[in-house]
Amino acid sequence: MNKGKLMLPRSKKLIQIVIKRLWSISAGVCFWSSFFAYLTFGGIVCYNLYKKIVRKAFAMRLDKFVSSQRNDISRSMVRELCRKGQVTVNGKVAKAADAKVSENDIVAVKGVEICYKKFVYIMMNKPQGVVCSTRDGESKTVLELVPPEMFREGLFPAGRLDKDTEGFVLLTDDGTLAHRMLSPKTHVPKTYFVRLRDPWQENYAQAFAEGMTIDGGEKCLPAEFSASVNCPDECTVVLHEGKYHQVKRMFEKLGNKVVFLKRIKIGELPLDPDLPLGSCLEIMHKDVERLLTTKSFECCLLYTSPSPRDA
Repeated sequence: MNKGKLMLPRSKKLIQIVIKRLWSISAGVCFWSSFFAYLTFGGIVCYNLYKKIVRKAFAMRLDKFVSSQRNDISRSMVRELCRKGQVTVNGKVAKAADAKVSENDIVAVKGVEICYKKFVYIMMNKPQGVVCSTRDGESKTVLELVPPEMFREGLFPAGRLDKDTEGFVLLTDDGTLAHRMLSPKTHVPKTYFVRLRDPWQENYAQAFAEGMTIDGGEKCLPAEFSASVNCPDECTVVLHEGKYHQVKRMFEKLGNKVVFLKRIKIGELPLDPDLPLGSCLEIMHKDVERLLTTKSFECCLLYTSPSPRDA
């Protein structure tokens, strides 16, 4: 009997300890649950606040948004389409063309979604006879070759290519990128496929590497010359500057003549070999930085003859 009486207080004490432990655990669970709930709520509030700030900073009218991304749809057309209920924003019919939208909104016209692009970058395989200009009174310009679905206001050629030269021309509306590409401090390499009147000579590589002085006393930066292993009159040249008719003048200095010239690479971005003459291809944003790469050229001919011998 006495032993049973002694065990009872001990059992009560054990129960009290268990209850305290359970209480501590439940209190901890409640605390951390509340803490994470607070973080989640705070995150949602911050995210919504961020969206409002971004939306306010962007703040573009719906008609301007659509017309800036689709050259075939004017602002007046957007207003008419809104009246007909054919424009939606985030799945809801837009009632007014002056409604504010952001770059994160999903805008659709007649069921076709319009993806916002701040800038566009277009690779063109320019044919001979076309000038690198936004307008010209006599000859066709590169902008006239851009398909309507790719064209937008503000496009211009970033750099020039001679009228009788074909190949890679970059078209963009990004003035900052164009400035970086064309800046003399950047020295973005441009690679050309060349066909000569006479076979190339052994001294050409050294002459290019040393930086020759061409007619008019202009001093050229060192360039790379790579002879074709299959054709004695074909080669590739890499320039790090852009003087007037530079490739032609350099070979004239060496007593030869260029009969065919094609730009095949800007920076480390090559011209798509499957892109037909006069055609365009939009460059993905992830590839844009390759245009500015100044990696040195490896002296090996990687580009095969791009046109018939009688070009």
